[in-house]
Amino acid sequence: MANLVEAASQQQFEEILAKSGKCLTVVHFQAAWAPQCEQMNDVMAVLATQHASSTFVKLEAEAVPEVSEKCEITSVPTFVFFRAGERVDRLDGANAPELTKKVNMCALYSGSSLDLNQRLKKLINSAPCMLFMKGAPQEPRCGFSRQIIAILKDHDIQFSSFDILSDEEVRQGLKTYSNWPTYPQLYVNGELIGGLDIVKELAESGELATTCPKAVSLEHRLKTIINQNPVMLFMKGNKEGAKCGFSRQILEILNETGINYDTFDILQDEEVRQGLKTYSNWPTYPQLYVKGELVGGLDIVKELKENGELKSVLQGES
Repeated sequence: MANLVEAASQQQFEEILAKSGKCLTVVHFQAAWAPQCEQMNDVMAVLATQHASSTFVKLEAEAVPEVSEKCEITSVPTFVFFRAGERVDRLDGANAPELTKKVNMCALYSGSSLDLNQRLKKLINSAPCMLFMKGAPQEPRCGFSRQIIAILKDHDIQFSSFDILSDEEVRQGLKTYSNWPTYPQLYVNGELIGGLDIVKELAESGELATTCPKAVSLEHRLKTIINQNPVMLFMKGNKEGAKCGFSRQILEILNETGINYDTFDILQDEEVRQGLKTYSNWPTYPQLYVKGELVGGLDIVKELKENGELKSVLQGES
């Protein structure tokens, strides 16, 4: 994959950044001894196929200390986002959903030929509840942003955010687009709600909970996904392409039955990947569910096939 590369030296790292120009570059500071880094490399590989104009770089943090020190790397995995040689965002830790979200948002405007209003509209509508702020929820860069984050979290509001300090064009353009001169700015379903004062008023009146989407618990999310099809397979990859041998084998077996089923790629969502192990009390993947109930993994599916019971189990008859 041409846009998924490794940097083994500071010179290679700098050459990759220079070659990427204004396009997004995501650098994964990793360590060979950390299994979570390998897991996130799988996520990087998927993202690289989805964002051909972006560059994804794997870099051994301890092997290239000059770069790690400059980027203030204190743990692995850490992801640093660059555009035009400048750092524009950062993610610490193995959080696949957050990495996917950040890449999608950064790639949305990185090197884009869309005009500014189109880009702003896409950013505003990239999540049901969208906050434009200074900094990130984990590290707000102004008092107003810090206050609005606290309010949203206190009221269990589910939201995504965009750091306006990472893009001056968005920062200035959104003021005109929304006719709202200050930050933070909160949008729900593409419509401007307002800034900190209005959010405070909504919180005090009790209207904030009905205005903004509530955060969904992990258990509720898992139940919803498990039941989105009578036969659900949680695997590495999807129907079109398995990402491990076990997933590939179970796909072949299910395809032979002719029974309709759906899949969920656990590599795309680290929260689901880890949470489902606890929810189902089943430590490995793939995992097969029928009508919301766990059937098991590859070995059990193989046994059901050999016993001639698999088709009836998939049809919910036993």
